[in-house]
Amino acid sequence: MYLGVDVGGTNLAAGLTDEGGHIRYKTSVHVEKAWSPEEIAAQLVLLCRRTAEEANTPWDQIEAVGMGVPGQVDAKAGVVVHSPNVNFRNTPLRALVQQGVDRPVYLENDANCAAIGEYWAGAAKGHDPTVVITLGTGIGGGMVAGGKLYTGCAGGGMEVGHMVTRPGGRQCGCGNQGCWEAYGSATGLIRTTREAMAEHPESALWRLCGGDTEKVEGRTPFQAAVEGDATALAVVDTYVHHLAEGLVNVVNLAQPEMICLGGGVSAAPEHLLLEPLRKLVRQGAFDKIHAAHIVRAALGNDAGIVGAAMLCRGE
Repeated sequence: MYLGVDVGGTNLAAGLTDEGGHIRYKTSVHVEKAWSPEEIAAQLVLLCRRTAEEANTPWDQIEAVGMGVPGQVDAKAGVVVHSPNVNFRNTPLRALVQQGVDRPVYLENDANCAAIGEYWAGAAKGHDPTVVITLGTGIGGGMVAGGKLYTGCAGGGMEVGHMVTRPGGRQCGCGNQGCWEAYGSATGLIRTTREAMAEHPESALWRLCGGDTEKVEGRTPFQAAVEGDATALAVVDTYVHHLAEGLVNVVNLAQPEMICLGGGVSAAPEHLLLEPLRKLVRQGAFDKIHAAHIVRAALGNDAGIVGAAMLCRGE
């Protein structure tokens, strides 16, 4: 048995998987922004131990732990070089966790893990090259080509969330302005929604969040759009265009056969998200005949966990 861990800016999620990447048990814990790297590592150790215990699996049956982490990861050294949405900078995360779990620990970028999971066990099985885009607190990207993960010369390849799509635009957590993730992530969508709400007090968006903008979630504008709310429909349309801008760049650069969208936002109704997105990306693609298939990730939010577990198998 393996433990796959998905480290996010909002939650830490762990799943107990078998040799085939099937999740047998899963649990999670909320991330506190004030946690230090050492506190996050300690929480990861507790989460791994708790997952095995709640799954009634003796710890000596856990062969290894794989972890997917947002940001730039030096997988060989086991170090998180930099993470815009988690409090890591040159953090020796593998060593910090390994001393607490007493098992081999593997480390990789979270979107790379999602790409591995979808390529070997999800929607992208049999499609090459494949790009997986995760829409969460930020935007992550991973690509598998020829059965191998593409990571660049130093492990920072496919950080597509930090393509600048709006020069001089919103401040991004990485320090730059106008990054794709400042507009296309769930965080970016929430910000766009709140801005629209400030201008439209009559919108159903206010009712759906109970009058508290702090309770706006990535799904909120889609829920209101389904009801036909004009403000929400405009927010969703703006968001899809923001998303398409980055995906067109990905398609024209890498020409993947398939793009899998993961993360909470990807669960939005197809007629509001995927259908208009496919049309916009095809319009912007240089090669309109072989435009990538854009699908929802089959493993959903579990792709990162499955891929992280598969790191332990050497996939």
